[in-house]
Amino acid sequence: MSTILRNAALGAVMTAMLGACATQPEKSAVPVAPAAAPATADADAPWKAQAALPHRSLASFAKPSNEQACYDRKKEPYTPVVDAHFHPRPFGGQAIPPQELFEYFDKLGVRFVNYFGIGQSLDMRSACTYYLDCPGTSALPSIKNDFVNGQETKAYPHPNLNITLSMTFMDLAHPEDIVKTIELYDREFPGMFKWSGELNVFKQALVPNKHEPATIASIDAWAPFMKVLRERGIPVTLHMDLGSDAEPTRNVYLMKHILEKYPDNKIVWAHAGLSKELQHMDPALHVRLMAEAFALSKNLMLDISWDVLYNAYHEFGPQFIAFFNVYPDRILPGSDFVAARNKGFEQYAKEFEVTSRALKFLSDDAFRKIALGENYFRLMNLDYQAPEICK
Repeated sequence: MSTILRNAALGAVMTAMLGACATQPEKSAVPVAPAAAPATADADAPWKAQAALPHRSLASFAKPSNEQACYDRKKEPYTPVVDAHFHPRPFGGQAIPPQELFEYFDKLGVRFVNYFGIGQSLDMRSACTYYLDCPGTSALPSIKNDFVNGQETKAYPHPNLNITLSMTFMDLAHPEDIVKTIELYDREFPGMFKWSGELNVFKQALVPNKHEPATIASIDAWAPFMKVLRERGIPVTLHMDLGSDAEPTRNVYLMKHILEKYPDNKIVWAHAGLSKELQHMDPALHVRLMAEAFALSKNLMLDISWDVLYNAYHEFGPQFIAFFNVYPDRILPGSDFVAARNKGFEQYAKEFEVTSRALKFLSDDAFRKIALGENYFRLMNLDYQAPEICK
C-alpha cells in the first residue's frame, strides 16, 4: 500500500498530538467532538438558522482586527465568510446569473469567493448539464468558462463581495501550451486571474468522460507553468483522488511526487483527497496521510469543500476536529457548489451549511483562521483581517 511518507516516527507524533488535542481542548475552544444531530422534520432548519443570524459586511474586514467588533460564536454564524471552492459555471448548459448568485452570497454572509470555472467543459454538441449523466461525452479542459467568469466579474461588480478569478483551463496530462495560454489571459484579462484550479490530477469519476489522469512524466513537465504560478504567488487547487474504496491509497504516490517536485508552490488539495469513489476510508489513516503531506511541503493546504466529506464521516469525528485544531493554518473552507440553472438558493444554502458543520466544533484559534478568513487573506496577501473571537 502506497503512502506519502513512510515515517513511523511522524505517525507516533501525530497520534500523541491528536490524542492530546482531543482530550485536552483549549479553554477557549468549543467542544472537540460533535454530538449526534437531533432528529428534525425540517431538513432545512440548519441552514435557515445560520442564514437568519447577523452577517458582517465586506468593509468590516478591511479594518484592523482590534478595531472590529469581536466575533460572538454564540450569536453569529458558524458558516464561513469565505467560499474558497465555488463553481459559477456548470459542466454544460445554463448557469445561474451572476446577480442572482450575488444575492445568495449576501444572504449567507459570504464576502470572499473563489470562482472556479469549471475547467472541464462538456462537448458543445451535448445537451448534458452534469458529466455523470452522460458517460462517453467528452468533458475536457477548456478556456470557455474562465473567459465568461472574467467578463461577468468585470461587467457586474459588487461592493459587498470580493471575487478571486481562477484559471481552470489547464490540462495537467498535456501541459505543453499552458504558459502560452496564461499569456493569453494576461492580454485579455490583465491582472485579473489570481488563482489556478480546480485542476484534475486524477479524478476517477471523470474517466468515463475521457479525462486523462496526470502521470509522473507529465507532472515533471509542469515545471514551466508552476514557475509562473510560484513567481506570481498564485495558489493552485488540485483535485487528486487518494484512491477508491477498493484501493484507498492507490494514487498517493502522485501527490507525494508533486509536493517533492514543487515544495515552494502554494498548493491546495481539494476535498482533502476524498471522492464519491472513496467514502469508507479509515479516518485514522486519512488524518495520518494528510499530516504526512503537510510534512512534505510547508506550502500545502487542504480545502474541506464538498459534502462527500460530511457524508463519508458522518459529521466528522473527533480525529478530524482534533486534526483541524492541530493544523489551523492549513485548512480552507468551501462548498464545491456548481451553479447550474436547475439549482437555486436553497440547494446552495444546504451545501454551504453541510460543508461548514465541522467548523462549529473548532477551537477559537482554528475558527478565526479557517471560518473567518485569516488563512485565505494570508494566502492571497489580501488587505483584510479576521476579527478576534469574543472571550
